[in-house]
Amino acid sequence: MLLLDNKNMTDLKEIPGIGKVACELLETVGFTSAEALAKANADSLARELERANKVLKISKLPLPRNNVQKWIIAARELTGFIEEEVVVQEELRVNHEIAPKVVAMLNAAPFAIPLPAHFLIKENLAVSDIPAAFLLNRYVGDLDVKVAELIPAMKQGWAVTSSGNVKLAEISGTRREMDSSRIKPIDVFAVGEIRQKSTNPDEENSRIALIRGPRLETNLGRDPQSRWYIRGVLHSHPKSMMLAAFVTLILAAMLPLALISAAMLFLSREAPTYFSWVPGWLLMFPLALPVLGIIYLIWGLHGSCRICGQRLFVPKMCMKSPKAHYRPWLGYIVSVSLHLLLFKWFRCTYCGTPVRLKR
Repeated sequence: MLLLDNKNMTDLKEIPGIGKVACELLETVGFTSAEALAKANADSLARELERANKVLKISKLPLPRNNVQKWIIAARELTGFIEEEVVVQEELRVNHEIAPKVVAMLNAAPFAIPLPAHFLIKENLAVSDIPAAFLLNRYVGDLDVKVAELIPAMKQGWAVTSSGNVKLAEISGTRREMDSSRIKPIDVFAVGEIRQKSTNPDEENSRIALIRGPRLETNLGRDPQSRWYIRGVLHSHPKSMMLAAFVTLILAAMLPLALISAAMLFLSREAPTYFSWVPGWLLMFPLALPVLGIIYLIWGLHGSCRICGQRLFVPKMCMKSPKAHYRPWLGYIVSVSLHLLLFKWFRCTYCGTPVRLKR
C-alpha cells in the first residue's frame, strides 16, 4: 500500500485572499495545496471553477479571473515555484485553398449545413461546445482531404452550370408551349346551349351596400341617437330571428308561470280549506310548458349572429360584449329578444356587432 505524505504540503488557506468558500471550490476541481495551485494556468483554472460552481452552487457570486490570477501568483511566491518558459516554434502556415483536392472539395460543398436544433438538444450540446472552424488558407500541418460524390444524378434533359460557388440548374432544350387553340370551356360539355352569365356591376354594388347599411328612407325622420334608428349589417334570415326571439320570450314568461301554477294547484289539493280559490284552469300553464320547449328546440335554438355565428338565445357561460343588451332580472337573452322585436335591430351578445332585420 502506498501512503502519501502531505506534511510538507502548504495549505490553501495560508494563501492571502482564499477563504473558506474559495478553498472548498478549489478542492472540488482537484487543487488541494498551494504547490498544485502554483502550477495552474489562470484562464484554465477560472473556466474550471466557473463550471464547478454552476453545478455545485458553492459560491453565490462568480469568481473573477483577476482573483484567480492573484491566488496563483501568491501561491508561487509562497512555494518558490518558478514558471518555466516554453519556447514555441512558429510552424509554417500553409495555404491549402490552392491545392487541387481542396478546390474540388469546396466546389462540391460550397456552403455549410447547420446542425439541427433537435440534435443539439439530444446530445446535450451548448454553442460553446462546438469547436470553431479552421481557416484553410492559414492551416498549420498536414491536411487530409476526402471528397465523395454525393450529388444526385440529374435527370435527362438537365444541364448544370456554375456561377461562382453557387450551382444553377437549367433546362436544356426547347420548352414545348401550350396550344391554346385546343382548350375548351367546361360549358361545351354541358347539355344544351352555353349559358352566358351576365352580372351588372351597379346591381352588385347596390346589393353589397344594402347588406352593409339600411336604405335612406328606412330611417327617414328618425333620431340617429335613439333606439328606433335602425342600424347594423342586414341579417340573412330576419324572419327566422324574429320567430326565434318571439318563441324565446314566450318560453321565458311561461316557465315561472308554470312553476307558480303547479305550486298553487298542489296547495289547493293538499289544503283545500285555505286554497279553495285557486282556479283549475291554471293547469294549462304546466301542460303547455313541454309543447313550448319543443317549439323552442325547433325555432328558437338556432337564432344566431350573422357575424360571429354565436347562438343568441341559448344560455352560455362566457364573457359578454360590453355593448350587449342587458337588463337586471332579465339577463342577456330576454333583453336581446325584446330589443330585436321592438326596434328591428340588435347588438350581438358576444361580438357586439349591430345587426338589423329591416332593409
